[in-house]
Amino acid sequence: MTVDCVIEDTRWTELDLETLAAAATAAALDGVGLDGSVWDISLLACDDARIAALNADFRGKPQPTNVLSWPAMERGVAVAGETPSPPDPVDPELGDIAISYDTCAREAAEAAKSMADHTTHLIVHATLHLLGYDHERDADATLMEGLESQILGNMGLADPYREQGA
Repeated sequence: MTVDCVIEDTRWTELDLETLAAAATAAALDGVGLDGSVWDISLLACDDARIAALNADFRGKPQPTNVLSWPAMERGVAVAGETPSPPDPVDPELGDIAISYDTCAREAAEAAKSMADHTTHLIVHATLHLLGYDHERDADATLMEGLESQILGNMGLADPYREQGA
């Protein structure tokens, strides 16, 4: 697998984002039964100003967000809660992800999580979006969040959807 990282905000280098992204995307792909060595993902590591511009351009929401994803191919499902069809390895490009340092750092601090753990979660989340998983409908959210929890648990990380202290 190739994760092509473009680091616009140098604060990401302190986190060793390339290594973290490779581990998170490989775990996400493995978690849905895909051979991680086949697929390619591009990752833009930026700041709030850049991701706000991207969010405005692509989603009509001119504010920063933590992570955005652009699947190379539409893989969504018609029936809520269904598992998306796997991508065709003939075309190994899964899509693009952008992640904002400012929002990730703020969210990690607010949740009392390490920046690495929160970033890993967001990259797993975005990778699942590239594969057609979504959280717009309740059944889809249940499926996606369950997968994220399982994948992160396999990586030795806490369940991001479980109440702390619960």
